Amino acid sequence: MSDTTFARLDVLKTYKLYVGGKFPRSESGRVYEVTDSNGEWLANAPLGTRKDTRDAVLAARAAVKGWAGTTAYNRGQVLYRVAEMLQGRREQFAAEVALSEGIGPKKAAALVDAAIDRWVWYAGWTDKVAQIAGGANPVAGPYFNLSSPEPTGVVGIVAPQAGYGHSLLGLVSVIAPAIATGNTVVVAAAADAPLPALSLGEVLATSDVPGGVVNIISGRTADIAPTLASHQDVNAVDLTGAIAAEGPGAAQALEASAADTLKRVVRPVLDPFAQDWTNAPGTDRLLSFLETKTVWHPMGI
Repeated sequence: MSDTTFARLDVLKTYKLYVGGKFPRSESGRVYEVTDSNGEWLANAPLGTRKDTRDAVLAARAAVKGWAGTTAYNRGQVLYRVAEMLQGRREQFAAEVALSEGIGPKKAAALVDAAIDRWVWYAGWTDKVAQIAGGANPVAGPYFNLSSPEPTGVVGIVAPQAGYGHSLLGLVSVIAPAIATGNTVVVAAAADAPLPALSLGEVLATSDVPGGVVNIISGRTADIAPTLASHQDVNAVDLTGAIAAEGPGAAQALEASAADTLKRVVRPVLDPFAQDWTNAPGTDRLLSFLETKTVWHPMGI
C-alpha cells in the first residue's frame, strides 16, 4: 500500500438567506464574495434582492399572530434557548467576528460572550416589560383604566455595519428586543460583514424560534432597505445601520419613505462610531416597537 498522502481540499461555503425558517437561495441565484479586513476571500453570501425582501416580509407577517400570541414567559424561554445554542457555537462565531471586524481573537471572543449575555438579558425582560410599559391609570370617575402593551407587528431592521458597532453584538442588540416584545423582523445584514448574521440564522433554525419570526437577508443595503421602508405590510423600521451603509442622505430618504406608510421609526445616530454596543442595553429598544391599548371598565358596586 502506498504511503502517499494527499492534501485535503477545503470545503468552501456558500451561505444562504434565512427566510421563514428555511434557507433559500436568492431568487436571482447570485452571490457575492465576502472578504476579511485584508481582502482575503472568506465565503460567498447570497445577493438578496427586492423580491427576496418582499418574500421575507410575507414570512414575517404570517408569523406575527402566533408569535405575538405566545405567552411572554414562553418567549423568554425561546430567547434563552438561542443563547444556549449560540454558546455551543462560540468558537465559530468568535472566528467569524474576528475576521469580519479585523480584530484579535480575545476581543472577538469577548464580543461573542457579550452577544450571548444579551440574549439572556432580553429573555429575562419578556415577562417584565409590561410592568414598565403598562399599568393602572388614575381617572376621575367610577372606572378602572388599564393600559397594556402590544407588539407593533413586522419590523424592518437595517443592521449595524462592521466597524461601526460589531457585526454580531450590534445585530443581536437590535433583533433581540424587537422579538422579545412579540414582533417579527426582517433584517438587512451588514453588507460588508454578513457571515455572523447568516450564521445566526443557522442558530435560530436549530433553536425554538418559530419560522418567520426572524428573517435575514444579505446583499446590497441599497436594494433591501428601501423595500422595507416603503412596504405597506411593514409596521416599523429600525434604521440603525443606514448611515454607515449608505450615508445620511440615504437614511433621510428611508425615513421619508417610511413616513408615507405611517411607520414607527428608530432613527440612526448621526455618528455611527459613537454607538458603543458593549454598553448596557437599557429598555429603550424594548419600548420602541410596542403599541399601548387602554381599556376602560366600570367599577362594581
